[in-house]
Amino acid sequence: MGSIITAAFKKVTDIQPEMLKKMGIQGLILDLDNTLTTHDNPVPGDGVIEWLELMKKSNIKLMIVSNNHPPRVRPFADMLGLEFVSEGRKPLTKGFREAAKKMGLPKKRMAAVGDQIYTDVLGAILFGVKMLYVKPIEQESTTFFKVKRKCEKPFLPKKYFDKQEKSND
Repeated sequence: MGSIITAAFKKVTDIQPEMLKKMGIQGLILDLDNTLTTHDNPVPGDGVIEWLELMKKSNIKLMIVSNNHPPRVRPFADMLGLEFVSEGRKPLTKGFREAAKKMGLPKKRMAAVGDQIYTDVLGAILFGVKMLYVKPIEQESTTFFKVKRKCEKPFLPKKYFDKQEKSND
């Protein structure tokens, strides 16, 4: 039996179009907070804008699916020129279903990208798409997230793809 996570990356910008093509992936369902930027930050993380442009030039469809409310998601998505689903209710499949419909792709041609086991990874499993896990950009400081991250630890990937070394701890 294969891993629940298709591939793991240190950061979202390590995901390359050539890899996606080899996996048959034509569309990415992107998490927002701690994947594309830090929590509540209106500005994308380092290299994210260039990475999104590379994906678009490579004909990879992109869509943000976030559990956040529209006032958080809409300005960020609009700035990046991306469609989005807010209040996605991950790990439930509502947001994934909406994204798949908007992208017009079959599940086997899509992958979810995110940093949380109990929302992004579990949601990808329940919806039946590949999962590209990324390390969180930063560790959250709230008690809720500290407890959640501690509970995620046993399920985290042991190896991460590294552009320079191919695979690295």
